[in-house]
Amino acid sequence: MVKSGTIILNTAARFLMPLQLMFSIFLLLRGHDEPGGGFIAGLVAAGAFTLYLFAFGVSATKEVLRMVDPRDLIGVGLLLGMISVVPAWFMGQPFLTAQWWTIPVIDFKASTPLIFDVGVYFAVLGSVTGMVMTLMEVDKDEP
Repeated sequence: MVKSGTIILNTAARFLMPLQLMFSIFLLLRGHDEPGGGFIAGLVAAGAFTLYLFAFGVSATKEVLRMVDPRDLIGVGLLLGMISVVPAWFMGQPFLTAQWWTIPVIDFKASTPLIFDVGVYFAVLGSVTGMVMTLMEVDKDEP
């Protein structure tokens, strides 16, 4: 594992990455009714992986992602965004009309806006992480 940061950066990255990821999930889940949502939550999560990338390098960050390619995250995000528009068609309502379902066991309200926000989250996370990883790999190859 190539370490590209200092001791302070390495220590900070180990403590801040889980906090940033938890905060991004918080922003994602509260985003429909209050400020937040998939885009800003995806940026916060990408910031967590970027901090880890600067501290430990590209290969260590790929190990943390457990072989999930950022391009796959973009594809899953776009797929979820497309899936979120389908339930309104089955209910005979206009395109992009929000649908809500209550999950009684955990008393949770699932919705098509939440599915869309999760798709945006994955698309933004994959895009930003992929761009930064590519830039780091290109920078490493230059003399």
